[in-house]
Amino acid sequence: MAVDGVAAKRIAAEAVDPDHPLEFVEEIMVPVLEEIGAGWERGIYSLAHVYMGSRICEEISDSMLPPSPGEGPTTSRIAIAVLNDYHLLGKKIVRSALRAAGFNLLDFGRCSPEVLLERVLENGTEILLISVLMLPSALDVAEFLALAEQEGIRLTVVVGGAPFRLDPELWRRVGADAVGHSAFDALKLVRDLSGEAKS
Repeated sequence: MAVDGVAAKRIAAEAVDPDHPLEFVEEIMVPVLEEIGAGWERGIYSLAHVYMGSRICEEISDSMLPPSPGEGPTTSRIAIAVLNDYHLLGKKIVRSALRAAGFNLLDFGRCSPEVLLERVLENGTEILLISVLMLPSALDVAEFLALAEQEGIRLTVVVGGAPFRLDPELWRRVGADAVGHSAFDALKLVRDLSGEAKS
């Protein structure tokens, strides 16, 4: 909360197991960011805390996670995005895990529901993963899906992030097809949905 990136990087470097950096990111950094997001919703922290906390954690994860190897072909067009949220770390973790597993994955970045719809249309997306930290962003999934329905778009939407962990039925209420709570969940879901599940 002191927004001290140097100190945060030093603490992370001392705590991480270099053989299992993804576990550190998912088990330590992600819960911290979720707590900051919950604090913002309770009025304890400012949006600047959410934004700077996310930026610091992204920089730390960039230094820990290995670069993705070359992308391989898949049978489905897959993309990932964040809806109206400053928290990009969850998206980055899932993207890294999927690309490392050989999936060809488009990154739409941070979008409004309207912009996300445009990108889905432009790219013929068939499987869309949406990562959120804040409840308002989770509710934007329903708005996006309503827009997609108006356009007659058929796609599979997988959601993940703190609001969906706090409310286990929220993913159904916003109209998503599935929910994942970790990069490993996302990888299994994408394998199953793309018809590339491995025995």
